[in-house]
Amino acid sequence: MENLLRRISIDPMVCGGKPCVRGTRIWVSLLLDFLASGSSMDEVLAEYPQLQREDLLAAIAYGSEMSRERFVDLPGSNAA
Repeated sequence: MENLLRRISIDPMVCGGKPCVRGTRIWVSLLLDFLASGSSMDEVLAEYPQLQREDLLAAIAYGSEMSRERFVDLPGSNAA
């Protein structure tokens, strides 16, 4: 997973420091939103031809790592 995470960059001078695919201004959160809403990897890659499949996997890996670091209150859940 470490190799995948090298595809993600966070630079305060690019997109306000939001995590992006390295060398682009494409937010990790945008890619995760597309995938979560049911878009296939092929659909996302067709929309963003500058990306590679590994970039999408890197976005997923980044989201996975972030979920280990903090908790998000979800609608309808009871936070203990």
